[in-house]
Amino acid sequence: MSEQSLSGDRDPEGERVTRTSGPGRLLVAVYAVFAVAATARALYQILTKFDDAPTAYLLSAFAAAVYVVATVALSRSGAASWRIALTAVVVEMVGVLVVGTITVTDVVDFPADTVWSDYGRGYGFVPLVLPVFGLLWLRRTKARP
Repeated sequence: MSEQSLSGDRDPEGERVTRTSGPGRLLVAVYAVFAVAATARALYQILTKFDDAPTAYLLSAFAAAVYVVATVALSRSGAASWRIALTAVVVEMVGVLVVGTITVTDVVDFPADTVWSDYGRGYGFVPLVLPVFGLLWLRRTKARP
């Protein structure tokens, strides 16, 4: 199935909107930046100071994996990639909300920050708003019968 047959809405000129067109390119680029940043941070933390905060550093690695999967799935066409992207973005949203709430309320003491700590405060709250834009974009580009 082609990307065009899986696209959702049409732009003002009547062209089909695909996941990697227009704002989709920017979304994929931001996800890619976060994938690289989170992966580098997690690798550094795990390799140099894992004993200080293993839970936080493994959570950072998990967040990095979610960003990598979302980046790849958002950059590809097809129904399977759309479903994978949706799953990754939903996991990201839940992760940001759960970890953010835990760290803000001090329910659990995290001795080190993760990408999702305090709702992504260390990253300008982009981790909090990125999945919202991701879900909106996936909704817009979902195949319509």
